[in-house]
Amino acid sequence: MEIIVCIKQVPDTADIKIDPKTNTLIREGVPSIINPFDTYAIEEGVRLKEKYQGKVTVISMGPPQVEDALREAISLGVDEGVLLSDRAFAGADTLATSYTLAEGIKKIGKFDLIICGKQAMDGDTAQVGPGIAEKLNIPHVTYVKKIEEIKDDYVQVERLMEEGYEVIRMPLPALITVVKEINEPRMPSLKGKLKAKNAQIITWSAKDLEAEEDRIGLQGSPTQVIKIFTPQPRGKGETIEGTPPEQAAKLVEKLRETKIV
Repeated sequence: MEIIVCIKQVPDTADIKIDPKTNTLIREGVPSIINPFDTYAIEEGVRLKEKYQGKVTVISMGPPQVEDALREAISLGVDEGVLLSDRAFAGADTLATSYTLAEGIKKIGKFDLIICGKQAMDGDTAQVGPGIAEKLNIPHVTYVKKIEEIKDDYVQVERLMEEGYEVIRMPLPALITVVKEINEPRMPSLKGKLKAKNAQIITWSAKDLEAEEDRIGLQGSPTQVIKIFTPQPRGKGETIEGTPPEQAAKLVEKLRETKIV
């Protein structure tokens, strides 16, 4: 079974800072990690390999430093890492990112299943996984909490819903995005770390992918970031004392004073 896992490297901090001039994340001095949701995708890919045999390839788009994330994935049981790195890819929105990753997957060749984390914690769009599937013209299911069965020509999964789940069967090859309920990611073994250290990471540029220039990076991104800012802290709240009827009357009066009602 040929499995491809898509991952992203993100800042390892909850205190994300934005450059007001470029409207981009300030990454200098901030350590990076594999996007947390993608660790579940890696684990599921490795588990499927262990159960059905085959190969797991992890792919990512980004600057050269993303190689560290690919090596970490290899230490967890992945067989091969592919990095799509080129200045031409910079500034890509979800549409351009989906296109670039899809072109990378085409170059990898045959695959049965693509696994992605449900979303990246720095963007939170959850668009790239489905976007890749659309570019490859394959079926996809999002928010997968369990893979029930895989046969030669189909995969059956449980998709997490707000009130329960639904069972979906779709033909292979296909793409799924997974939620954290699907598994518990493992820690790297000593053997895995040694393998990762000596692994050769495959790196492809825009030229290697023969990508269309008007579909990658900033040029291929129809959505543009005009401004990103941190909202100003709200002022202190005010507690209204009294019985419920008195509180209601005082609240209405205050709303009238602010001309809200």
